This record gives sequence, structure tokens and C-alpha cells, in this order.
Amino acid sequence: MCADRDLHGGDPPDGDAAYEVDRKVQDALDRLTLLINAAEALASTLDEETGLRRLCHTLVPGLADWCAVDLVDRRGRLRRIVIEHRDADRLSPGLYEGLLPPTEGSAAAVARALQGAGPILLTEFLPPHSAADPLHARELELFDRMTADTAVIAPLRARRQVLGVITLVRTTREARLDQDVLSLVEDLAHRVALAVDNSRLHFEAQHTAERLQRSLLPDLPADGAVELAARYQSAVATAQVGGDWYDAFLLPEGATTLIIGDVAGHDLRSAVTMSQMRNMLRGIACDRKEPPGKILARLDAATHILYPHQTLTCIYALVEKQSPDEPWQLHYAVAGHPEPLLVTWEGETRFLDGGRSMMLGVDPDEHRPDDTEALPPNSTVLLYTDGLVERRDEMLDRGLARLRQHASALAREPLETFCDELLNGLAAAGTDDVALIAVRIAAPAAGPATATAE
Repeated sequence: MCADRDLHGGDPPDGDAAYEVDRKVQDALDRLTLLINAAEALASTLDEETGLRRLCHTLVPGLADWCAVDLVDRRGRLRRIVIEHRDADRLSPGLYEGLLPPTEGSAAAVARALQGAGPILLTEFLPPHSAADPLHARELELFDRMTADTAVIAPLRARRQVLGVITLVRTTREARLDQDVLSLVEDLAHRVALAVDNSRLHFEAQHTAERLQRSLLPDLPADGAVELAARYQSAVATAQVGGDWYDAFLLPEGATTLIIGDVAGHDLRSAVTMSQMRNMLRGIACDRKEPPGKILARLDAATHILYPHQTLTCIYALVEKQSPDEPWQLHYAVAGHPEPLLVTWEGETRFLDGGRSMMLGVDPDEHRPDDTEALPPNSTVLLYTDGLVERRDEMLDRGLARLRQHASALAREPLETFCDELLNGLAAAGTDDVALIAVRIAAPAAGPATATAE
């Protein structure tokens, strides 16, 4: 075989043909790379808007000089979620984004795409004054102000419905969009639509799970002699529900029961197990009326029988008076849970480290001690789950110190404000759900206060 013949026995391609082959291969690789980068941007988050912004950063200037994504919201209105231009000076934050005029009967290309047409290639653009309706006017005005030589508008289809449209624009004749790019845009639009649909399905599932978990949390007693407030917040960063819970109820002899707990896991099953544990603990407490350590020991024994592989942490506490002339006291037991925090009216803070034992569900023969702490007038006791103080990138001691600092500054605030500010200051960027319950001991001259929760 001659050295200048190819492997198939034919003559080698001439220079122009070889260049053409190389160019087509490079174009295919560029398109594949673009689709991979777009997929990675969309898969990097379940937040709809964040994912679309990352997508547009990928597409500009790789595929377009500027692009926009419009979505149909849950009320059927078209809303521009993001617009991105290669020249950052052309856009101010939020400019051109937001709610768009009605699409029904509009002559705008985005309206035709919403009806399923497309991808639509635009090579000529009317002046804004020739618009036939408000949406058409907004579209032509955008093309005019951002400049456009060619554009492709494609519907975002998923599960037999159109969720919105994506607009890709080139501003110069040298890099025009043409018919060859339509198949790429169609593939891209399909990927975007699937990502938007998955994000919305996740939101709906999460919203349903969180509503279920909140429905499982109790109302606090409103007729006790101490003031109560409680909060629950699902994980902000991960949007997960979990097994955190609080509880409070009055016993016949007048003591107020406070409970905080955390069932292992971060899913809907954990939330259901949490509810079962809470109801089981309520039944044991009301039936036995024993010291906190005994109550937790009975819950541990029941857990090993009914849920042999389940673990949880818990605090069971009683706020009570031995006689009218004696101070209020906290009688409590802690099973593997973060220690209660006592905050005085003067802003002094101290963790209550008595009555500690390991978490429930590990050893049914574990001794469960309890302890008693006198509560000064106007003091606050806070029970909380670990999501309030734990961070993945720091030692626990820093989170506990931060809690003491915040609580001290809030010592004289109303109890509702106390709880709200702790959540805002400590759980705003948390990766775990948070439950907390606080009790405030009134001064001797003060009358009974109400109990509220959110």
C-alpha cells in the first residue's frame, strides 16, 4: 500500500477538504461542550432562579451575545426570570426582569413559542412603535435597546406542557445565528425545561413535607403560669425537613412539661417517626408522672421494642414550684442532646450540664439521671436542637459561644422577639432544621402570661 493513501485505501483528502472535516469536528465538540456545561450549571442547584442564572452565564458569550429566560408562573403569568448580556454595563441588576404583559392574543414571538411553535429564527426586527400589543412592544423594545441581528426563541417543553421560553440573540452580522443552530437550541431548551420541571417538583414535594411536619407540631398551652414560645424552621440551605420537634403541656399537678428532641435523619420518614416518638413520650409522661430521668428511661425501653434501629436525642423537663413561696425550678434530664441555656434578666448565660446521659436507642440499660436548677425571676430557659449551633466548617464551641452572645443581648426582649432574633441570627444559613422552645419565668408580682408558637 502506498504511504500517501489512507487506511481505507482511498486518496488522502486535499487541504480544503481536511480543513472542512476538522472544522465540522471542532464545531461538534464545541456544541457538545456547551451542552455539558449547560447541564452542569442546571444540575448545580435545585433553586430555579439560581440555576437559570448560572445557565445564562454559560451561554453568554459561548452561544449568544445576550439571552433571556421567561417562565410561566403558577398563576399562568409570564415572568422574565433572568437576562444576561456579554457587556455587563448594558444591564443594571433586575433591569428588564419581572412580570411581563399578558400573552393571550399577542403578536410577540415569545407568545408564539408559548403556544408550542419553534424554535423560531428571527432575522428581521420591527421598530418598537409598530408593536401590536403590550407584550409585543416589550419584546421589540428589548431587541432595540439590547441590539439584535439574529435571534432564536425556543419553547421550554416538559411533560407535554410549555413552561416558558428561552431567547438567544446575536448582535453582529459576522456571528449570525442560522438554521444550523436550531437543533442545538432545541436540545438545550429541552434540558432547561427538564431542570425547571424538576426544580418545581422538588419545591412542591418539599413544601408538602414541611407543611406535614408543621402540622405535627403541637400548640403550646395558653393557660399556664409561665410564658412559652417556640419555633420550627426547616433547613434553609438544603430545604430539607427532618426529625426535630418541640412539645409542651400541663400536667394535672400544675407542672409545665417542656420537651425538645431530634430523631436521626433528614427526610419525610424522620418527620413521621418524630411524631410517633412525641406521642409516645406524651403518653408515658401523662400516665407515669415520674421524674424526668425515669420518663426518658421508659421512652428508651419503648424505642428499643417498637423502633429497634432508631436513635434520637431528647430533653424532658418540668417547670414547677414545690410551694407558692419557693422559686420556680427546672427539673430536667438530657439524653445526648445539646444542653439547655439559662439566660438571666441581667444577660448572664450558663449552660445547664446536669442530668446527662447518652442518646436514646443505643443501650436500654443506660442509667438516666436528672437534675434540678433554680430559676431566677425574669430568667429565660432555652431548649434547642443542634441545627441552631452546629456548622460544618467550625468547631461546636464556636456555635455555642455565638448562641450565648446572642441570647445575652436579647435577655430583656419579649420572648417572641427573643426566639425570632435567635433564628434570624443563628439559623439563617443553616444546613439542618431547627426547633427551639423557650420559657420565661415572670417576676413574683407579674401575672400569668400567654403561650404562643409559630
